[in-house]
Amino acid sequence: MEQLKKEFIHRFGDHGELGSFFAPGRVNLIGEHTDYNGGHVFPCALSVGTYVVARKRQDDQVRLHSMNFSELGMIETKVDDLTYEQAHDWANYPKGVAAVFQQAGYKLSSGFDAAYYGNIPNGAGLSSSASVELVTAVMLKELFQLEMDRIDMVKLAQKAENEFVGVNCGIMDQFASGMGKKDHAILLNCDTLDYQHTPISLMNEQLIIANTNKRRGLSESKYNERRQQCETAVNDLQAKLDISKLGELTGDEFEAHKDLIHDELVQKRAKHAVYENLRTIDAVEKLKAGDVKGFGKLMNESHISLREDYKVTGKELDALVEAAWEEGAIGSRMTGAGFGGCTISIVPNEITSRFIDRVGQKYREATGLEADFYVVDIGDGAKTL
Repeated sequence: MEQLKKEFIHRFGDHGELGSFFAPGRVNLIGEHTDYNGGHVFPCALSVGTYVVARKRQDDQVRLHSMNFSELGMIETKVDDLTYEQAHDWANYPKGVAAVFQQAGYKLSSGFDAAYYGNIPNGAGLSSSASVELVTAVMLKELFQLEMDRIDMVKLAQKAENEFVGVNCGIMDQFASGMGKKDHAILLNCDTLDYQHTPISLMNEQLIIANTNKRRGLSESKYNERRQQCETAVNDLQAKLDISKLGELTGDEFEAHKDLIHDELVQKRAKHAVYENLRTIDAVEKLKAGDVKGFGKLMNESHISLREDYKVTGKELDALVEAAWEEGAIGSRMTGAGFGGCTISIVPNEITSRFIDRVGQKYREATGLEADFYVVDIGDGAKTL
């Protein structure tokens, strides 16, 4: 923050009152590809994220600068002229939030200056975009004294990414960044937005994120294909069942009616969506009971289902997870959309450094790639500092 304040003053001058804000990245502990199937997810906010120092202006100018993209210099626009511009790169995210706030009737009475800095590892799939959106939302609420419900803020941040930036994400990332709570994960029903904070007390264990550092080539088209297959499964099941999403089914209902799904591949996709949702609800009960091993077992089952039935893991993620299982992880799975990105593991404290060395070595031997490892803490949601 000291460094960011200095950068702000260097760029924008030292007059007027400054505000400081933070919003975290997130990782999903279990519940993958359940969100668009009307199921549950179980993310937590991380202690890494995006920081902002900002100040209101007297005129309508908006000036944005990021220490992570200093080569792009200062990006300038006007508060009543917020349009998507490719050349503005990262700044389209904060511009988008300011734009959707105003569309929703929240008045920004002047421009503002803002300097950003993020310490989320680049390209790790830990949701730096949602972090930028939520820190901007909290900043605007505070600077302009807006009366706004936190869930509405989360929904508007998602709308900025969907409609202004043009990325069709679900609500989990923004929800976790906006609603996170230290040492808790959030069981979120993506259909209704009902949620509960669940304490995670890892006394003798660490959360370790490992980044495959694999470039994701196919993920967009494969993601859309999986969504389509799940919709096909619902259409087939509607011959006898009154459902609109796979997340509405129990395991028994699925088993009794799965033969209605004509295509064997589509049936496998549906099986993952149904059972992953049930696993996620079960995992929360395990944590509440203090059963970290039981939670870890469900993480492992989640990965196997994503590998066998949903087919979204790939060689790199499988190599990392299998090495983690061999080297003493209590639980390990891919996290995120798949085809690259990260794994999340729960690892006993006493083997942490050995675990990182050995898993890294096995991964290198299997793939020729270097993995990056991050020992992470569960932090608070977006806030004024």
